[in-house]
Amino acid sequence: MVIVQSYAVAIILCFVTMLCWGSWANTQKLTSKEWRFQLFYWDYAIGVFLLALVLALTMGSIGSEGRSFLEDIAQAESSAVWSALLGGIIFNLANILLVAAIDIAGMAVAFPIGIGLALALGVIVNYIATPLGNPVVLFLGVGSVVFAIIVDALAYKKLPAQGQKTTVKGIVISILAGVLMGFFYRFVAASMSIDFVNLEPGKLSPYTAVVIFSVGLLLSNFIWNSIIMVKPFVGEPVPFGDYFRKGNLKLHMIGILGGVIWSLGMSLSIIASGAAGFAISYGLGQGATMIAAFWGVFIWKEFKEATKGTNRLLAFMFFSYIIGLGLIIIARIV
Repeated sequence: MVIVQSYAVAIILCFVTMLCWGSWANTQKLTSKEWRFQLFYWDYAIGVFLLALVLALTMGSIGSEGRSFLEDIAQAESSAVWSALLGGIIFNLANILLVAAIDIAGMAVAFPIGIGLALALGVIVNYIATPLGNPVVLFLGVGSVVFAIIVDALAYKKLPAQGQKTTVKGIVISILAGVLMGFFYRFVAASMSIDFVNLEPGKLSPYTAVVIFSVGLLLSNFIWNSIIMVKPFVGEPVPFGDYFRKGNLKLHMIGILGGVIWSLGMSLSIIASGAAGFAISYGLGQGATMIAAFWGVFIWKEFKEATKGTNRLLAFMFFSYIIGLGLIIIARIV
């Protein structure tokens, strides 16, 4: 299987992860006028699984190192499989809440609060489990990101009442999503061999772990997404039949594309974790918050109705995020 052993290459992959994780939600925004997010999310879940499976059967099955995908599945212990599945189940609930928050409050709010909180919690949890990198520098970076979250919340308060939509609800859902999302990565990491070259017996390769994770995501969608369809946070219940009645090829393909984009980011993050460590790989990937906020502010114009002084707060938020990400990167080499 294809393995990354260079820290520099791992950092590049983490930046691609950041771009993927920060950009996939644009596909949901593109369909939001024609398609309730619950319906979009079925296609998204399919896209996540398909890309993970393709990578496992290609990059995860070639070369002389590690084990092929099918060989890896055959030897996996049940505890490793359940751990990766649980990671997918937890992530799916967190991500559905995040998509709901995007639908209510917009990308520029939901991502900085939800994913920023997930970054802080995820780095702490993954560092405790696998302590790689300078803890002082790493957690200074995390602190800078948390500060950016606070600044974003202050900017959100400057929106006029009609622009805030359901203000408190959007923030609360974002926080719930962030707390859950801070823990899913640890379960996926626990299912894998620490050494990607000489894989431990019973443990999963990174490619297999992502496939099992995506199965957990897809299967749990029948629970989590079904609940949100029947009892949505905003608006009327969403009939299951609308997926077939209102859906067309374009809408379905956009949703699948969103899942493919996110799944590519997840796969690269897991592959990079062998050289970078789980805490740094996860932390950099969740710098996606800054990318999503950029889309929300400059492309979707989610703060165009905000009062004077908001732009300074948003600029400060971006600056704080950049400083935080820089500290997370150098934590591995100082």
